[in-house]
Amino acid sequence: MVIGALAEGVTRRVEAVGDQISSTFFEPVVRIGVTGLARSGKTVFITSLVANLMDRARMTQLVANADGRIVTAYLQPQPDDTLPRFDYETHLAALTAAEPHWPESTRTVSELRLSLKVRPSGLLGGLSGPRTVHLDIVDYPGEWLLDLGMMDKSYAEWSADVLGWAAGRPMAQEVLAAIDAARDRAKWEETDARDLARLYTAYLRTAREAGHSNITPGRFLLPGEMEGSPVLTFAPLRPEDSPPRRGLWREMERRFEAYKDKVVKPFFRDHFSRIDRQVVLVDALGAIHKGPAAVEEMRRAMADILGAFRPGRNAFLSRLLMGKRVEKILFAATKADHLHHSQHPRLSAIMQALLRDALDRAKFAGAETQAMAIAALRATVEARMPHGGRELDLVRGRLLEDGRMAALYPGELPEDPGRLLNPAAAGEEKWLDGDYRIMAFAPAQLRLKPGEGPPHIRLDKAAQFLIGDRL
Repeated sequence: MVIGALAEGVTRRVEAVGDQISSTFFEPVVRIGVTGLARSGKTVFITSLVANLMDRARMTQLVANADGRIVTAYLQPQPDDTLPRFDYETHLAALTAAEPHWPESTRTVSELRLSLKVRPSGLLGGLSGPRTVHLDIVDYPGEWLLDLGMMDKSYAEWSADVLGWAAGRPMAQEVLAAIDAARDRAKWEETDARDLARLYTAYLRTAREAGHSNITPGRFLLPGEMEGSPVLTFAPLRPEDSPPRRGLWREMERRFEAYKDKVVKPFFRDHFSRIDRQVVLVDALGAIHKGPAAVEEMRRAMADILGAFRPGRNAFLSRLLMGKRVEKILFAATKADHLHHSQHPRLSAIMQALLRDALDRAKFAGAETQAMAIAALRATVEARMPHGGRELDLVRGRLLEDGRMAALYPGELPEDPGRLLNPAAAGEEKWLDGDYRIMAFAPAQLRLKPGEGPPHIRLDKAAQFLIGDRL
């Protein structure tokens, strides 16, 4: 074990030096991780970002583009032969079809390389030709990132945490009853473990649908090729004073440790440890619509995710990263097109407050952070309508449910974010002084001129924050 850890550390250091030399003397590579919890819009974000970097008429806030220094952008084969390629062409076709529809979500890690030819700025621009900057965009599920918190916990500690969360959730009652019935079970069959894992996984899925963010293990929701394997066949159990060596509790503990070693650790070692810039997408409007409990859980989940960007607090990650840190982190509230632009500053302020703990921790770790409200693909147009003696700011779009055109007044977000966060932290069941609504809009039909990417809100500003300094 010690020799293996030392060898892995040496390998990491050699890879880091190699990457640094390559970036300095050859063609720089920026690895951008994109993650978010369910329905935050990762696939659309990556697709629209790539499309708008290839056809840049709408990227006016990207300084290198505004200065005319980006000569061209093109896709290349990705450098990691073992990773699936992000299916950019299929996703873009879905958004730009005669009857556009949202693309299918990605359910595993995928990657795409976009290369930009850029003229140097200043004096260097007249002395040398364009250089190539590679953007390696890595898409991975946010649920997997939440698993990082498991690495420094024992099975007993993790069980206590997740069962504490489940106690207040109505959808957990069936699995909690099964867990109580399994206490002190010395004799068990594989079917017992499978049944418990099945009930626990069903609870996690239902909890996610209800807007809960704190749900682990994340791979239970997106098992891929490991579905049905023992490493994904465990569940939390109540503490036992002296669990028998071959009892169910000990077996669940063994599988929990195997999950950390065989599933969580390889993901962070092979993918996460190589990321330079990170995008965390958040469906803040969806959480607000679901109520105070969903907002509080999202706040806690985002704070937990920041554990991945402050390795000094996590022994496992400190050993893995060898001092390397993510340089920039963007927290983006998606679906800003569901609000009139007059409310975007309030949504950004809510994001800042929602992620205050997370942002402070990231800054403490040396990462540059920013929070903003964006829409990677604008699906609505704005409108105004008289109502009750005043003008209401609306958004209008095509409903996902039946294709009808509809106008939405989602309610006014408060100027003071505390009017949302305080009831959420206090455990209120509903908002006391607001009615926040949301509709599911389908993508609008696009009529793009030559050189135009899909319409968006602040995607160019997000790109400037993420990669502007490297262009």
